[in-house]
Amino acid sequence: MTTAVILAGGLGKRLRSAVPDLPKPMAPIGGRPFLAWQLDYWIAQGVGRFVLAVGYRHQVIVDYFGSSYEGVELDYVIESTPLGTGGGLLLAAEKIDPVAPFLLLNGDTYFAAGLKILAEFAAVNDADWCFSLFRADEERRYMGMEVSSQGQIISLQSGTGHPGRLANGGVYWVHPRALHDGEFSSGDTVSLEDNVFPAAMASGQRLFGIEFTGTFIDIGVPADYVRASALLAV
Repeated sequence: MTTAVILAGGLGKRLRSAVPDLPKPMAPIGGRPFLAWQLDYWIAQGVGRFVLAVGYRHQVIVDYFGSSYEGVELDYVIESTPLGTGGGLLLAAEKIDPVAPFLLLNGDTYFAAGLKILAEFAAVNDADWCFSLFRADEERRYMGMEVSSQGQIISLQSGTGHPGRLANGGVYWVHPRALHDGEFSSGDTVSLEDNVFPAAMASGQRLFGIEFTGTFIDIGVPADYVRASALLAV
């Protein structure tokens, strides 16, 4: 059984003008929460359990989905104060198998990456982290990547993505040793992009990335939220 952690605790300030009263993962797409579309995709890929790291207006998510969705278990960890993307992961890690690799997802991103391909690539390369990558079409919005011909990540930095460059798609295969060996612990307020990943590279952890060409949607800003409705609710 593959477990997926979904980071769904953000404040969603940039999306407030379009979705003023809901956490981002609950933004309606075709009459259903964005999170439901995301869960559907990953259940079809083989995920058998989800741990949701929730915070802002979390009760809306819990009340809607409860403890299961389409027969798949849903568990929750609640950020009483915002902990950042890295802090949400560290909190959720308390509820996952300490030796089994897991999937990590952003609650405001839909990326049609193949779980089997991602997991096999990570295993072959003995990765601590394996990123799903896409070709960015915007300047400086996403984390830009430099990747070797073998797929090992050479450098990464937030806000450096530019059109045509490989960028972080927000879907990760994670070996739990990556967290056990890290310098951060549950309860810390940290960013994946600005703290956890740079520290992992500096400590010699193995970071790899593989490109996928499937649908990528980030609903973090109103324009892309509108685009998501056109792409998903068809």
